[in-house]
Amino acid sequence: MFRGGGVQEVVLALREGIVARGHEAYIITPQPRDKKLKAPEGIIFLGGSVPFRAARTQGDISASVDMSSLTEMLKREKFDIIHFHEPWNPMLSIQIMSRSDAIHIATFHAAMSERRTSKTVEKIITPYTKSILKYIDIMTAVSTTATNLIGSLTDRKITIIGNGIDLQKYAPSTEWSSDPKKRTILYVGRLEKRKGVRYLLEAFALLKELHPEFMLLIAGDGPERERLESIVKDNKIRDVEFLGYIEDTEKSELMRQSDVFCSPALYGESFGIVLLEAMASGCVTVAGNNTGYEGVLKGKGQLSLVNPKDTVEFARRLALLGTDEELRTLWRKWALEEVKKYDYERIVDQYVTLYQAAYAKKHGHAQAS
Repeated sequence: MFRGGGVQEVVLALREGIVARGHEAYIITPQPRDKKLKAPEGIIFLGGSVPFRAARTQGDISASVDMSSLTEMLKREKFDIIHFHEPWNPMLSIQIMSRSDAIHIATFHAAMSERRTSKTVEKIITPYTKSILKYIDIMTAVSTTATNLIGSLTDRKITIIGNGIDLQKYAPSTEWSSDPKKRTILYVGRLEKRKGVRYLLEAFALLKELHPEFMLLIAGDGPERERLESIVKDNKIRDVEFLGYIEDTEKSELMRQSDVFCSPALYGESFGIVLLEAMASGCVTVAGNNTGYEGVLKGKGQLSLVNPKDTVEFARRLALLGTDEELRTLWRKWALEEVKKYDYERIVDQYVTLYQAAYAKKHGHAQAS
């Protein structure tokens, strides 16, 4: 459909799962800037969009809503439940909430309050968020980290339902083979400062001194790419390849083939879907010790967490989890069992149970089985 991020993938999978369970479900989203794009099945385009760029993300956001079209859509569809993902997205959410009689469920995805830039964003978001609280019947978040702003604005219950992935899509290879003469570290993500790729390059340079068999693949694009390529060139760091943007099919295949997946994000992560993808692929992971990642990498997964700015320890952790086969086998067994709880089927079940309870409460009858 269009290139999107983790939230879009979750919403699309949630709709698919709800429909598979015998319900009707539609996704309401602003009309993309490509006006010629026809809405796919199950998608309702409403209002217009404009490009949005911030320190953490980029994409399109709602910019205008035709009130007559919105009113006609609500009258036509007669929704029982409307589920708002990232409800502080301006314009569209509040316009629907203020005119809808449906049950309103809001899911918060983003992390806040970790950096000074977040404080600036909060000054803008907080008044808006306070204004929509009266329209929200049930609140959920993908992690405890994602509740840090909304939790400061209300004492109402916030149900934690994690993100999910398609486990079959990221199923590991039948054999885990590793060539000790050639090992690969993989990074996939946007190339921006908070992702910590600069520190990965510094740690990789140290790693190469003791383990020349390693190579580093960097998949993704962003404002830091030129600077990162200059770091590699100026410091003569060997065996680093920038792949640019890659599609999901290539990403899953690279994860199966690589020895280590590394995501050294410094902050701004509320969850870490990419960690689930690596876990499901059986790709041993080293990750930044931000609060969002800590919520995913629990138990034996804590072996993966490292402070990316501690270059020596970072390089040591890459070497340990990249070469110690006994430890790597232990990690994989933990990961393949742990990731089962994030299968889309389970995540959809949790939301459907929430929907059923909310519907039963509103209409005063026993919850459907």
